[in-house]
Amino acid sequence: MFEHRITDVFFDLDHTLWDFERNSALTFERIFKENGVSVELDDFLRIYAPINLEYWKLYRENRIDESELRFQRLRRTFDTMAATIPDKLIYELAHEYIAHLSSFTHLMPNARQVLEYLEPKYRLHIITNGFQEVQEKKLKGSNIHHFFEHVVNSEMAGVKKPDPYIFKLALDRAQVEAKHTIMIGDSLEADIIGAKTVKMQALHFNSNKEPGHDHCKTINNLIEIKSIL
Repeated sequence: MFEHRITDVFFDLDHTLWDFERNSALTFERIFKENGVSVELDDFLRIYAPINLEYWKLYRENRIDESELRFQRLRRTFDTMAATIPDKLIYELAHEYIAHLSSFTHLMPNARQVLEYLEPKYRLHIITNGFQEVQEKKLKGSNIHHFFEHVVNSEMAGVKKPDPYIFKLALDRAQVEAKHTIMIGDSLEADIIGAKTVKMQALHFNSNKEPGHDHCKTINNLIEIKSIL
């Protein structure tokens, strides 16, 4: 299936290994209760999910900064729900969301099983657009940090996926040629197209139900990796 022998497997973290949607929902449930925010959680999450993806895209493109990302995704969601939430409380919720998010540790289905399968056969690494402190807490809290030799994040790289530099930095850290690697991630734009730009091979875990494409092979469950690698 692959043109060159693979020695190193690079994973995205959020939505790929770490169950962002489930952990995020539990975080909102906690901080809404603690702050007396009376909205229907399921309605909030349904509206918030696409807005969050939209603002992450703006963040990747450097059209907004970190603080705008964290505030505006909440402001717009509450406004869409016609919920009267003052800015001061939104800033507090944005802060508490980041503070508590990494305390929840659910992984995507079969993530640990696949990592245990891959570890004896390949060197494993992470390339993530998340913030360093938060991502480290996620890895350690969910007890998967020991699987990875190198964790490269956008904060240390100074750029975000799909910028080629973050992938080149990860390859340099791992001291491996791109042709002997594969990138596995949920975002076609950030993970797949970004990796292929620097000649890495790629595997799209389509957990976001993005449209079909021919950039690389697509899987819908991590367990499928065992029949590929």
